[in-house]
Amino acid sequence: MSASLLRVLAVATTARAPGFAIETSPGWAGAIERLGGDHPFDVVLVDGDLAPASPAEIAAVAERAALVVAVVEPDADHASGWLRRGADDVIGRDELAGAVGWRRIRFAVERRRHRDGRRGDCSTDPGTGLPHRRQLVEHLSQLLALREREPAPMAVLAFRIEGLRPHGDGAEAVDFEMLRRKIAVRLRAGVRGSDVVAAIDDDVFAVLLGSILTAADADRVAAKLVAALLAPFTVGAIDRSVAVATGIAHYPHDGREAERLLRRALALAAAAPATSEAGPATARDAGGAERAAANDER
Repeated sequence: MSASLLRVLAVATTARAPGFAIETSPGWAGAIERLGGDHPFDVVLVDGDLAPASPAEIAAVAERAALVVAVVEPDADHASGWLRRGADDVIGRDELAGAVGWRRIRFAVERRRHRDGRRGDCSTDPGTGLPHRRQLVEHLSQLLALREREPAPMAVLAFRIEGLRPHGDGAEAVDFEMLRRKIAVRLRAGVRGSDVVAAIDDDVFAVLLGSILTAADADRVAAKLVAALLAPFTVGAIDRSVAVATGIAHYPHDGREAERLLRRALALAAAAPATSEAGPATARDAGGAERAAANDER
């Protein structure tokens, strides 16, 4: 089999295309069983209009292969719903009749391979297991290279956490690392499997939303994540609360280079006032953020 021949498992839909080895499954349960076999599939192509699934089923599929959903009319609300539930892309069913749809499927597979390639990388944050800044920049650079051929919006979210840095050693240091791990868990639980959560510093985290429909999608995800982080954490039988400041950098509006986008988001988070109320404190256009961004680039 050619290295370029991708294995596709089609759920409740039929399709044919050169360069793809396509097998079918009548439903989600059968697809999950097939994905656990000895010959893994690169991508699962699902008829999003005819194949209802539970969140657990979607998560089980998205964990094992790229997930692409085909619908008759991919309107913004429908597509956004699938993307938030774990899909790597949502395409129109009519696109499967031409090269564009299959090229997008290949891109979804490449994004998944880049993400999976980071697993086991020793250069990660030891406390949380999250990628460091360098891994985030590398992954973002790879996605940006794909976007040059087929532009699509992306966003980088930065979260500055107040009340997190350690103030001693011993038990306090242990509690600090435990709290960081709990923050990492909540961030990962709040985004899709295809998104990237990274630890930038002791009290700074970043999230790469590799596929969004509009800038407003990034704002909604940021708000959801901040709300999750503002709920108290139980650490050592004690409830701990943090405050959060958020910065959002959008591609291509805020830049077309990985480092520039990340610096933009970090500078905005640094300039934004932290909040302990339900909702993000975003300073996307504040003058203080502009100055922080300029200082960061020196």
